[in-house]
Amino acid sequence: MAAEANRIDQQFLDLPLRRLAEAALARAADFHAEHADFRVESLLSQDVNLRDGAVVDASLGTDSGFAVRVVVDGTWGFAAGTALTVDDVVRTTEQAIRVATVAKPICTEPIELADEPVYDDMAWSSPYEIDPFDVTTAEKADLLTGWSRRLLDDEVVNHVVAGVNQVRENKFYADSHGTSTTQQRIRLHPVVEVYGADKERGLIDSMRTIAPPVGRGWEYLTGTGFDWDAELASLPGHLADKLAAPSVEAGSYDLVIDPSNLWLTIHESIGHATELDRALGYEANYAGTSFATLDKLGSLRYGSPCMTVTGDRVEPHGLSSIGYDDDGVATQRWDLIKDGIFVGYQTDRRMAALMGWGRSTGCAFADSPRHIPIQRMANVSLQPGTKDLSTDDLISGVERGLLVVGDNSWSIDMQRYNFQFTAQRFFAIRDGQVTGQVRDAAYQATTTEFWGSMEAVGGPDTWRLMGAFNCGKAQPGQVAPVSHGCPSALFRQIRVLNTTSEAGH
Repeated sequence: MAAEANRIDQQFLDLPLRRLAEAALARAADFHAEHADFRVESLLSQDVNLRDGAVVDASLGTDSGFAVRVVVDGTWGFAAGTALTVDDVVRTTEQAIRVATVAKPICTEPIELADEPVYDDMAWSSPYEIDPFDVTTAEKADLLTGWSRRLLDDEVVNHVVAGVNQVRENKFYADSHGTSTTQQRIRLHPVVEVYGADKERGLIDSMRTIAPPVGRGWEYLTGTGFDWDAELASLPGHLADKLAAPSVEAGSYDLVIDPSNLWLTIHESIGHATELDRALGYEANYAGTSFATLDKLGSLRYGSPCMTVTGDRVEPHGLSSIGYDDDGVATQRWDLIKDGIFVGYQTDRRMAALMGWGRSTGCAFADSPRHIPIQRMANVSLQPGTKDLSTDDLISGVERGLLVVGDNSWSIDMQRYNFQFTAQRFFAIRDGQVTGQVRDAAYQATTTEFWGSMEAVGGPDTWRLMGAFNCGKAQPGQVAPVSHGCPSALFRQIRVLNTTSEAGH
């Protein structure tokens, strides 16, 4: 534990974590709880936001407290508190017991949890070089100011919005079976967006960076993991081309989709669809249920034979990566779709036990000490091909198509089946060559139709880890960070809409 613990915030380690856990678990045992767990959580977050080079927000927020979860007579009980004293922990544990007792008459099925080995006194920290909370706010603002002024010097740019959201998440978990873990995750989400106008055409538009949020430290903004210099230099030109671009002609196109756009399609049409609680109807908030129902497991052709999708909570720098989940399960990697066939779900201990599947895949997560852990999305990633195909190689095989770069708006139905997505940048492809931007485009398909049309995936050199900070789920709502890795990919004959003409209908 020593090496990992050395990276964890010392103020968090100095809390009486074990003493509080012992008090909670002992009190739960007095009421013969079949299971009890105790969690202390501390979230430190900061937003630094600029408009046209001037700071408009530099807020620092904290969220800390503890939670007790029990299973008593086959029924969940949960309660949370803020004061880290033995007396408050004991009172909160008694409250969780009362919740389980009151809920028992309406509990329609007994709560059981899948077995998991015991992990005693384990520590884990996400990989990073510079804790962003060791960097002064002035240094952060100076970096973003420099980027903004550089972009404002270009005549096409009228306005610049720049910002970075940073989070340090600390968790301590202990349960009645003997597991105890202490963990720290650091993540960053930087965004720069430029705005311009074509007065003659009456157009106002923007262009945003395609840098993903990551599980890294401040080094991500100063040289490690992304070429910020090249990306910032390209923004004014991309914006100018978009403002001057012709409106797309609706029809069927071959699409070469960059990871900066494809990750979101994976998130919506695969990530949410393969959450077992959705497939079983236990969850429908925010994203509905799922067409990928239990009867289709092992038989549904989700996509073409070149499609293999994994779930994991272990990918280095992944936003969903962690050592142990909020059920005390050691994280892992597994197949969701293999050679185009639907073969797996994302589960927590409750869902895994319900199906008799043995171990959970480690997908329990609570976004604050006030919330009960629920099944949340892993890093869901499309694997690259075995052939060393570049994005240019994929483009070379297209006679009439579009290169799709950067995420934007999206829409999907409540079964995760019928969808449409737009992008930051659509480039026309003619006879294997990129010929320039088009605008007002969206691609539309059903999930199995879209993934079934995937003819080729790029090689490992095209694979990138993208993602989001704000995946929503549950009621009351919770948000979770999640990453999605994918290569560039070629899709044949996908319907492309003109969003201006569609809006007119």
